[in-house]
Amino acid sequence: MQQLLTKYLQKFKQLRVDRTHGIAPHKPILLISVLQGFDSRSIVGERIYFTPELIASFKNNWNLLVKTNHDCRISYPFYHLKSERFWTLIPKLGFNNINEMGSIVKSFARLSTAVECALIDNDLLQLMQDHGSNNLLQHFILNQYFPGNNLDLNNLLVGQKKLVDDIEDQILNEDPVEYKKHIENFIKQHDDENIFLRGCLFKREIPKIYNNTCCISGMKIDSINHVSMIDACHIIPFSESYNDTVTNGIALCPNLHRAFDRGLIAIDENYKVIVSNCFIEEPDSYSIIKLHGMQIRLPNKKEHYPLVENFSWHREKILKGNIVT
Repeated sequence: MQQLLTKYLQKFKQLRVDRTHGIAPHKPILLISVLQGFDSRSIVGERIYFTPELIASFKNNWNLLVKTNHDCRISYPFYHLKSERFWTLIPKLGFNNINEMGSIVKSFARLSTAVECALIDNDLLQLMQDHGSNNLLQHFILNQYFPGNNLDLNNLLVGQKKLVDDIEDQILNEDPVEYKKHIENFIKQHDDENIFLRGCLFKREIPKIYNNTCCISGMKIDSINHVSMIDACHIIPFSESYNDTVTNGIALCPNLHRAFDRGLIAIDENYKVIVSNCFIEEPDSYSIIKLHGMQIRLPNKKEHYPLVENFSWHREKILKGNIVT
């Protein structure tokens, strides 16, 4: 282990960073954030994904450690760390030439569309999973690239958790009008990362308040690897509403999510299912038409109920054809 540690201390010391306007802090900040992810168990394997915890950790660490005028963009180091050879980008289907697509780094939205994850070397994985080696690597990066800081590693994690908790609180409790102002401000600032972060937390929180159960079919699947098999569905699409708050969401299984988004089903003012007559299906136990008139399951807390006004918008704008009789 000591030999591996020495090897990566040297690699981290010699990171290829831009020095035109002072040492660019992006790669060190991302590596600290990944190390924290392993330490807190929000990252457990060799594949590094864009998660709310990683993005929040990057933003929090940046705010605490960076004193220069560099742009706080996780997309820069996530892409350019591939030059360090211990970090390999895994493209999504259709983006096989990702190493030649340098322009995608300028937009987090484009990068997250093209990149599935980053893969770290097995040697580095061993060090990151070992608590002692992990902390040594974090301290080394702090001292090497941010000398003179007096921050405790635990304080960095506290700040990351607070950022996630604050956004979750906004999703659950904030007035949709106020929430929309946040999103509009991020759009003006071209802050795709914050929009992505909030969207990820919406997808996580909505199934939780519905007990990971489809509110129409009652299907419930608990995954042992913490992957939700129930979707968070916007009632009014985010592109129309900029609304990730809980009252604009319901939990649906994937097939009913698609049916809802395509206007084949809707919900009335009494929280009962409406089925359109504009499609044909074989009569069997999985028929959507059998759901017509069914009362949907609602969250335990009334303040988390979906707004009937949102369902009204969906019926007016999205529902297709006539209602079955």
